[in-house]
Amino acid sequence: MNLHNLRDNYHKLIKFMEEDDYSQYQVDGVKREIKLILSNANAESWATYSDIYREYVQLGSYSSGYLINKLRYLRIIENFDLCEQYPNGQPLKHRIVERSKYLLQRGKYHQLNQHFKFVIDCYKEKEKERGKKDSTIYTASNGATVFFYELQQAGYDTLDEITEEAVLSVFVSSEGNLRRSFSYKNKISAVLKACIPQDPKIFNKILAFLPTLREKRKNIQYLKPEEVALLKQTLANKDAPISFRDRAMGTLAMYTGLRRSDIGGLTMNAVDWVNDRICIKQQKTGVPLELPLTAIVGNAIYDYLQHERPSVESDYVFISNRRPYGRMNNHTINDISNKIMKAANVRQTPGDQRGFHIFRHRVAVERRAKMNQ
Repeated sequence: MNLHNLRDNYHKLIKFMEEDDYSQYQVDGVKREIKLILSNANAESWATYSDIYREYVQLGSYSSGYLINKLRYLRIIENFDLCEQYPNGQPLKHRIVERSKYLLQRGKYHQLNQHFKFVIDCYKEKEKERGKKDSTIYTASNGATVFFYELQQAGYDTLDEITEEAVLSVFVSSEGNLRRSFSYKNKISAVLKACIPQDPKIFNKILAFLPTLREKRKNIQYLKPEEVALLKQTLANKDAPISFRDRAMGTLAMYTGLRRSDIGGLTMNAVDWVNDRICIKQQKTGVPLELPLTAIVGNAIYDYLQHERPSVESDYVFISNRRPYGRMNNHTINDISNKIMKAANVRQTPGDQRGFHIFRHRVAVERRAKMNQ
């Protein structure tokens, strides 16, 4: 692994992050990772940054949170070293650099052999032609990737070699315990069915190997009236220990029932301040949705925009608090829901649902009740 460029220039990366207001935690994390890479590269059999990350995973002694941070730091370093870009995408040499394909890839797809990759690629192509949503395609293809990766690890390298016993071992442990769910099986089925025209005999055979599973429906928890009252009181209380951003996002969820993805993806032009409307295209369904912009929701968004939102150009209403400012991910949005419920002292028992979905369920129940009156 050639690390001459990193060894000679990494100080530029650290200087940039320090001057661009990255947190000291992030800067120190990148420093430590670079030090580990440079000190161990000769002793380790690393050819790519993927090899470094794979070694962390295979050790099996790190938590998922620790590995996420490792992956984040390695991507920053790899992008700087191989693509000549700083974390915010700014070219290192003040010129446009053609971004090379990342060596450090997520998931198991890039560890599949060509036979199994073909199946995943075939599914993606077919479903895109049919107009399936990218998120739906990603979910199913990711499930099938894990399925084929497990078979490959067990020694099955082609579709012809796959046996019913091998397929069942993916779903049932050697002790007879169910390892996979009904929804997981459906993802595999969707991928295999899309590929049937390529080879009806082989794909129908593997489909027949899939076990019969019953769908288990979870009981949907709901917000009790007293919980709703406490949450509304907390969201309206500007002395509550939550930020303007979190208050605005919680208020949107409470009074509109928008999905987490739609709140995170809300853009500036979706909020019509003149006509008091919110107009979006729902990310899960692709269906347009128009909602009234009530005073309580509008005021919460306005307070965030005026008093707390960083002064940066971004189409998104809600952005991360730290550089590089950008759209918030689902994990961060879930944390916001947890913060709001903690501030309101509701749903603090282990096992209680605390995500924004429970706000959506409350709004849906209220709407149905009004329709039935």
